[in-house]
Amino acid sequence: MSTPSDIMHGRVVGKGRPLVVLHGFLGTSDNWMRPAKYWASRGFEVHLTDLRNHGRSFWSDEFDLEVLREDLARYIDYHDLDRPHILGHSLGGKIAMLDAVQGEDNRGKYVIADISPRAYPPHHGHIFDAVKSINPSEIKSRTEAEHLLTARIPDPFLAGFLLKSLKRTPQGFRWSHNWEVLEARADEIGAPLPPMTVYEDPVLFLKGEKSPYITREDLPLIYAHFPKARIVTVPGAGHLLHIDRPEFVARTVADFLAEN
Repeated sequence: MSTPSDIMHGRVVGKGRPLVVLHGFLGTSDNWMRPAKYWASRGFEVHLTDLRNHGRSFWSDEFDLEVLREDLARYIDYHDLDRPHILGHSLGGKIAMLDAVQGEDNRGKYVIADISPRAYPPHHGHIFDAVKSINPSEIKSRTEAEHLLTARIPDPFLAGFLLKSLKRTPQGFRWSHNWEVLEARADEIGAPLPPMTVYEDPVLFLKGEKSPYITREDLPLIYAHFPKARIVTVPGAGHLLHIDRPEFVARTVADFLAEN
């Protein structure tokens, strides 16, 4: 049976209680494969999804937090998942928080990775400028693309992260991300949670020790929306905490989800 065109792409790892993973802005589901294998060993059926306009999912001109939350709900319904846990990183965490305060019945626990409920201004302009400087139709090799990108983005880790969305096809290279829409809608996905919205059950927040995305000033707002929030700092990690400290993140999440 083919998947409808409006359902996010998902890769399933393991069997057991479903856990849906939502990656961050400009990321892909592949970024979470290492923790997913650990969760599978702990008895979870992990759904690594690609958000719309990312990776192997469909492209659309519509791109904001409510639309992305609806994509999550549609994915859960389509795959008939029974009370899945939801983990979201960065933009994925925004989606998960919005889903939580909407009061959905068919959900398990929520894990929010390195993002708070506040507004975030657009800050990816240098990335979009660098990516737009590369014409995939003119690229002959991935090495050539890497040289072009690192000329504008000196951080080899970030460049490699972005190049994961450059795919080779029989017709040549192409981007799997819809960069045009992602750039045009970047300001919309930084929106805060709606005011006066509250989720009363326990939520795990993971904060990268070296990341600026969750600050001390964010804590009152987190507790206002999530009064039973548990905030755990991931030692030595930046914003990509699942890549910096995958074992710590995987164990901490699994232990939280296993609690009664």
